[in-house]
Amino acid sequence: MSTNFETPAAAARGLGSAKSGTDHYIRQRVSAIALVFLVPWFLYAVIAASRSGYAGAVEFLSAPWNAILMILTLGAAFYHMRLGMQTVIEDYIAKAGMKQTLLILNTFVTLGLFAATALSVLKIWISAGA
Repeated sequence: MSTNFETPAAAARGLGSAKSGTDHYIRQRVSAIALVFLVPWFLYAVIAASRSGYAGAVEFLSAPWNAILMILTLGAAFYHMRLGMQTVIEDYIAKAGMKQTLLILNTFVTLGLFAATALSVLKIWISAGA
C-alpha cells in the first residue's frame, strides 16, 4: 500500500514547466508552413536552372526575386532543421554535458551552413548585376 499523501500538483512541482515547448512547437510549425510554399518553388528553380548548366543557374539567380526566394528557402530549411535536431538531441541524449555540446554545435553548424549558402547566392546575384 502506498504511503504517499501528496496531491498530484505537489508531486509534479519542481519537475520543470512546459512553457518553452509551446514556443518551440509553434516555431517549427511556422517554418514548416513556409517550406510548404518555398520547396515547390525551390524544386522548380533547381530543375529550370540545371537545364541550362552553370551559365543558366547564374542567370537564374541573377534575377532579384529568384535570389531572394532562394535565400528565404535556405533560411527556412536550415532553421527548421535546427529545431528538429534540437528536439532529437533533447529527447535522446541523456548526459547533460554532451547534450549542451551538441545543442551548441547544432546551432553553429546550421548558422554556418546558412551563411555559406546565403553568401554564395548573394555573390552570384551581385556579380551578375555588375
